[in-house]
Amino acid sequence: MRWSVITALAPVAWGTTYYVTGEFLPPERPLYGAAIRALPAGLLLLAVRRALPRGSWWWRSLVLGVLNMGGFFALVYVAAQRLPTSMASTVMATAPLVMTVLAWPLVREPPRARHLAAAVAGAAGVCIMLLTASASIDPVGLLASASAMAMSSCGYLLAKRWSDGTDTLATTAWQLVAGGLILLPAAAAVEGRPPALDAPALLGFGYVALVATALAFAAWFAGLRRLPAATVGLVGLLNPVTGVLLGTAVAGETLTGRQLAGLALTLASVTLARPATRRAERERPADAPRVTSACPPGSRTAGGRRVAVRRCLRGRPRW
Repeated sequence: MRWSVITALAPVAWGTTYYVTGEFLPPERPLYGAAIRALPAGLLLLAVRRALPRGSWWWRSLVLGVLNMGGFFALVYVAAQRLPTSMASTVMATAPLVMTVLAWPLVREPPRARHLAAAVAGAAGVCIMLLTASASIDPVGLLASASAMAMSSCGYLLAKRWSDGTDTLATTAWQLVAGGLILLPAAAAVEGRPPALDAPALLGFGYVALVATALAFAAWFAGLRRLPAATVGLVGLLNPVTGVLLGTAVAGETLTGRQLAGLALTLASVTLARPATRRAERERPADAPRVTSACPPGSRTAGGRRVAVRRCLRGRPRW
């Protein structure tokens, strides 16, 4: 539950980015917008951890930087500028189902009926909550949103597959810096000079970079290491829920009965995502060893303690 709550910080922060992007950030500059979001956040985390990639993490950071940061940010920026928040959030709501299915071949986590049902119910809840007949459909924005969802789903699963004990803040920083460095020359070539930023735009970029990127992705990848991929994907449904609640708080919108029903269904699907806790785990003391044994006391001699214990524990059940 603790890691589920920590992971939930990411979609809650991301749920505010559509509003901030649409209201405060300069339009028609998706590449510069993505670069300004990724690079400062990565440099901040890099200054905190002060660690450079080693070995295979050089090319891994490049791949993940494109999938999770560079390409994803640019496509989300395009979607936020060309689609209503309701439509963009509805497309992204299919990510839990995609992650649940792809988790089997990529990270060897077979899909469970509970997770599949929760993913379908969550997507249906988002559609009920947000999708209306008056929602306009821009083909370019729709393609950008769907591509961002597919890229990020693959990138998150690859990040989980490649987690080898390397510090989470460090790997997050490497991805952000790699994505930002890729975006900068592309932005200069395609969009020309950087946009002129007024005070609201600077504040908007500051919030998006620090809160919705550095803090959010650190929490997201930390939870992705410790929770099943299907669970993390379903927790991501808090993204559109945050958008709806933000609309009621900031814009003074009133929730209809249909929106309340969709909100309840989405929250119910997120609740189903909570990993089941084994009884033995709940009853195990916090300082108890992870492996039980029935080794006789005589086997733990001072001279050959480590070898004797290893032989005794071989084949013993684990918690």
